[in-house]
Amino acid sequence: MTRPNLDRHIAGWRGLLLAALVTLIAGLPSLLLLPPLDRDESRYAQATSQMLESGDYVDIRFQDEPRWKKPVAIYWMQAVAVSLTSDPEARQIAPYRLPSLLGAMLAAFACAWAGAALFGQRAGFLAGAILGTCFLLSSEAGIAKTDAMLCGAVTLSMAALARIYMATRAGELPKRHHKFLFWAGLGLSILIKGPIGLIVVAPAMAMLSIWDRDVRWMRRLGWGWGLPLVALIVGPWAIAITIATDGGFWREAVGHDLGGKITGAQESHGGFPGMYAVLAPLLLFPATLLLPAALSTGWHRRAEPAVRFMVCWLVPAWLIFEIAPTKLWHYTLPTFGAIALLMAAALSRPIGTISRRIGAGLSVWAAFLICGVTVYGLTVYGTSTAQTWAALTILCAVAAGAGGAFVLINRAAVSALLVSILFGVLAHAALAGTLRQLRPLSVSPQLEKALDKAGLAPDQGLTPGPVAITTFHEPSFVFLTGRDTELTDAAGAARALSEGRPAVVEARDAEAFRVAMADIGAVGRAVSTVRGHNYSTGDDVALTIYAPQRPPATTVLEPGR
Repeated sequence: MTRPNLDRHIAGWRGLLLAALVTLIAGLPSLLLLPPLDRDESRYAQATSQMLESGDYVDIRFQDEPRWKKPVAIYWMQAVAVSLTSDPEARQIAPYRLPSLLGAMLAAFACAWAGAALFGQRAGFLAGAILGTCFLLSSEAGIAKTDAMLCGAVTLSMAALARIYMATRAGELPKRHHKFLFWAGLGLSILIKGPIGLIVVAPAMAMLSIWDRDVRWMRRLGWGWGLPLVALIVGPWAIAITIATDGGFWREAVGHDLGGKITGAQESHGGFPGMYAVLAPLLLFPATLLLPAALSTGWHRRAEPAVRFMVCWLVPAWLIFEIAPTKLWHYTLPTFGAIALLMAAALSRPIGTISRRIGAGLSVWAAFLICGVTVYGLTVYGTSTAQTWAALTILCAVAAGAGGAFVLINRAAVSALLVSILFGVLAHAALAGTLRQLRPLSVSPQLEKALDKAGLAPDQGLTPGPVAITTFHEPSFVFLTGRDTELTDAAGAARALSEGRPAVVEARDAEAFRVAMADIGAVGRAVSTVRGHNYSTGDDVALTIYAPQRPPATTVLEPGR
């Protein structure tokens, strides 16, 4: 594709919409192919399901346990998506993932919108496409949790702030709708994940003001009505949850969840300082080949206001995430818009030899890692049906990494990026298909199918519920079998059988289960065994499904016989 043809297709709003469309294509495979994931996704989905079932849209609960870690916005969005496209009884995970896909599309759209104003239409589209197709965002786009929508809200807020900043630098009055989008994006980010949006926005504003030695530009943000707008977005639910939980939500969300992440590696989610920098080439794939050029642009062109803004968006927030003891792969995602824009800005000038060579090497290395993960998964957990998907994943990853690297080395940087994006999207789709076929990792879906085949599934109504299960207390099983699913021990499973309910017993509980059955005189029969690997705990599991003893059939005689 030549430059004139590309420019003609992305003129005006078309470039923004095309970036969002590319993001949609990149995110759909994960949304459609992956089973419900443990643990966060299924917790979010189940809590949303319970909102729809109970009609309580303020208090957030998983089964009977309070889920007071994050604010409510993503649950409301998921509830709307399920209400419009499905229903809670269907137990389908895809509708719960729709807000994440829309959040990723919003992030790409906002990134392209900012880039078009700062670096031109061509750079804007490329920045949106880079962000929307990177492995981290396109993966989060297919998972029903907060991170893709948070990325969308923060990127929108920062894109609007960039336009306000550039207008004031040019001596112009910022547009009112840009200020509205800044505050609306910030308020939405708070209602999605608390202070995370502020961790990106506030340090960027502070660093810009210090660097420029000028705080006057911030007076143009519309504080007088912007802060009330944020309060209007967040305040009603904040008041309602405070009353509903007698302040318990804030003690848990701020004191325990947020405080625990700041003071230590919460839930064993630790990492070394610099971890995100090491992961960046993989998480930014397939645009990894432009990462050195982006860093070079940020340094050598830092005097340009637009580039300076991106550096201030990226650096302070990234350092905060690196320093924090608790680390998860997706934490830096709200800064990826700045990296994508720096990559696109780098394409406006010839890329130096060193940046091209290092970028090519990083691209090949990221592709090698993806191939290695695919081969490992196929070797350890794969079946014959996964081989085709795995082969496609490897082929497309190599084409994206090595093919893009080859074109980049030959100085066609935009063509190299387009080649990498094309094959990178295909590699991501094939990887989702590969993961779906690694059936030992899909323990909960296997259990659901076995229960259904045996006539023991709760929604069939053939056997009293709920199902009792030992040891394997994963949220995905609760999501698939319903809120009342009993997470219990061996004695509880035996009691369920005595009450005529099905039970699922993990192999390590088998002896205790037999003793408990003998003690209470329960009778049941094993109907199926599901084997697999619980990736949340790293344990292999063998789960036997027991059906309760059916009462003997009685013969009803007709009168006179």
